[in-house]
Amino acid sequence: MGYWKGGTVSVYGYGGGIIPRFSEVGAAFPESKEFHTLRVQPPAGNHYSTGMLRQLADSWERWGSGLVTFHGQTGNIMFIGTTTENTQHFFDEINDYGWDLGGAGPCVRTAMSCVGAARCEMSCTNEQKAHRLLVNNFTDDVHRPALPYKFKFKVSGCPNDCQNAVERADFAVIGTWRDDMKVDQEAVKGYLDTKGRQYIIDNVITRCPTNAISLNDDDTIAVNNKDCVRCMHCLNVMPKALKVGDDKGVTILIGGKRTLKIGDLMGTVVVPFKKLETEEDWESIVELAEEIIDFWAENALEHERCGEMIERVGLMNFLEGIEVEVDPNMVSHPRECSYVRMDGWDEEAVKWFDRQAEAS
Repeated sequence: MGYWKGGTVSVYGYGGGIIPRFSEVGAAFPESKEFHTLRVQPPAGNHYSTGMLRQLADSWERWGSGLVTFHGQTGNIMFIGTTTENTQHFFDEINDYGWDLGGAGPCVRTAMSCVGAARCEMSCTNEQKAHRLLVNNFTDDVHRPALPYKFKFKVSGCPNDCQNAVERADFAVIGTWRDDMKVDQEAVKGYLDTKGRQYIIDNVITRCPTNAISLNDDDTIAVNNKDCVRCMHCLNVMPKALKVGDDKGVTILIGGKRTLKIGDLMGTVVVPFKKLETEEDWESIVELAEEIIDFWAENALEHERCGEMIERVGLMNFLEGIEVEVDPNMVSHPRECSYVRMDGWDEEAVKWFDRQAEAS
């Protein structure tokens, strides 16, 4: 017999955000009767003041066990261990000074975003704004579970993807750039002087997955930007010499998840590049999320993640359902076989070139 069983616990007006734990041996050990966990949404980018952390800790000491976890893959602050009665008291107290419960159950889950431009020179977008816009728009779907299963947003400011968005988010926003990488040749020579030529060859040049970077005889670096796949390795090794470009935007991938009905899936590129500069740009990313969640809610089977639905109904049907045009830069995963189906490719290619001509 396991020592814990589930149940239903919620606060007034909410349908999720609490993981109930009732003890199977509560009669023998009365203090173990209830030990619920509350999921609380973190601030965008996980920015806290020490005063706010102390305030949260004091509230939890008052109404719970004092045991807190910052942050698992869910992104939530996990307040572990309280009774059904004290759950409401704790929520009321922290809600009064600005905190809200996260998602649990078949709902939009707690979103995550990296620290971004606040501390990272690789940032290519406004991570915190993307996070807050998406969460604020779907707050009802976080608190009142009514979806086939979970749906998660994650925002990473560059292709390093410190939030594991591509692998773990149904809707991943990844900052990127589409012009040339910036190279400071004087800084390159500084790395050569301190690290040595062989170190740069072994740790930068030969580790480029597409051989897009080379070291010249005059100790300058040349980058073939058309072949660069934004793996970020060279920028991470030589951050003073190599920097992201100026034409920044985001790539949006849909359907990443861990094993459920089928094995692990990485996100499929649905929007290869999107500028986020005007308010209309920001509104359009929220509208896309609404279209995707609506299509998934209508067409998914019970307990089926968005990526699994796409695998079942087909990417073309999914793109048609959310009214997104086919683009040759949409990538699910690298090609595994040299025998490629090209049905309808010519027609789609003509449409794509026509769109490119209109845009220019």
